[in-house]
Amino acid sequence: MNTSLSIFQEKAIRKVWHKEEWWFVVEDVVAVLTDSADSKQYIKRVRLRDAELDKGWVQFVPTLDVETKGGKQKMNCANTEGSFRIIQSIPSPKAEPFKLWLAKVGYDRVKEIENPELGMERTRELYQMKGYLADWIEIRMRGKEIRDSLTDEWKKRQVKEGREYQILTAEIAKATFGVTPSRHKTLKKIKRENLRDHMTSLELIFSMLGEASTTEIAREKDAQGFAQNRSAAQKGGKIAGDARRKLELETEKKVVTKRSALRQSEKASELPE
Repeated sequence: MNTSLSIFQEKAIRKVWHKEEWWFVVEDVVAVLTDSADSKQYIKRVRLRDAELDKGWVQFVPTLDVETKGGKQKMNCANTEGSFRIIQSIPSPKAEPFKLWLAKVGYDRVKEIENPELGMERTRELYQMKGYLADWIEIRMRGKEIRDSLTDEWKKRQVKEGREYQILTAEIAKATFGVTPSRHKTLKKIKRENLRDHMTSLELIFSMLGEASTTEIAREKDAQGFAQNRSAAQKGGKIAGDARRKLELETEKKVVTKRSALRQSEKASELPE
């Protein structure tokens, strides 16, 4: 789940990519529309005043993982439609400009769907703002394309999103690196952050090899369902794992290390802890 920032009248609004659209942090939306010092309490009062809004709150305001300075946290988020509904309950002269801003965000996303390169460029800019090196960003972007191809293949092959995706991903990673994703995170000294955003370029390359190999095996074997795709994942990961071990033997260096791509970047020291 990708978290990004948008700026409205010099105020940051966090947004999360979920179900093929942007979802905005409700607290941030309320903060730009009101002068309240406590957005959470203001939201509670709005829901008390608007019974219909409160009744449908759970349906159109899901709790999603949002990147914060302290790591990912569960926060209430609303898509463009839900944000408009919340705005209706907030008496604020700032509402109309915000509606136009939301419409612009939606329009930009339509353009990205028509031209995927725009979306990729936006992601590159986000990584650049975080301080990642240019070469690493290109590898990360390529890895994302390979990952998307793999999950598209799983969808076609009756693998269920969520738990089954997580298990298959872990199978590939364990066979590739010789450690589970959780152990890999421990080595990197991270908890809720995205592991791939802390992998070195070499680790990302082996991740790509494992996932690309899994995709190819699933296609050639016409793997159907979870069990067959799990076998493909194990075999695909083993191909990458064998290549990793050969490289480690030649270089006498481990591929999996404690180093973090973010901490290694030239600008990382400028970022807040």
